[in-house]
Amino acid sequence: MRITVNGEVRDLSALDPDMPLLWALRDVVGLTGTKYGCGVAQCGACTVHVDGVATRACQTPLSSVGNGQVITIEGLNTPVARAVQDAWTTLAVAQCGYCQSGQIMSAVALLSENKRPSDADIDAAMTGNLCRCATYNRVRAAIHQAARSLA
Repeated sequence: MRITVNGEVRDLSALDPDMPLLWALRDVVGLTGTKYGCGVAQCGACTVHVDGVATRACQTPLSSVGNGQVITIEGLNTPVARAVQDAWTTLAVAQCGYCQSGQIMSAVALLSENKRPSDADIDAAMTGNLCRCATYNRVRAAIHQAARSLA
């Protein structure tokens, strides 16, 4: 089993194909920006991109990734990603910060597909990204700001 993580091919053939992608990324590859939250794909802390789609890594077995391209928070390097990260910093979105890598990954996936999202679009895309600090209004504002900067 070989997958590409942040542009680098990784041989993970020694791993159990049922191992969640999250644990392969964190424990084997050493990329700890993707967080463990709930373990049941409900909180969004473990969100990564698999072939450009926001995916919950805690419930994604390695075998389902196939030859997919996996991007983690450490590998984000696109104009959309930079716009989101800049907006997050400018608007001081993060409070405790634990959920922010998952929030950013979901926001980048949204803006990669929809350059001018409405509040309803944002709500739909960000559903399942939980924030114990309740920074949801700042998240929405940052997504709108990133969209404006990309226009």
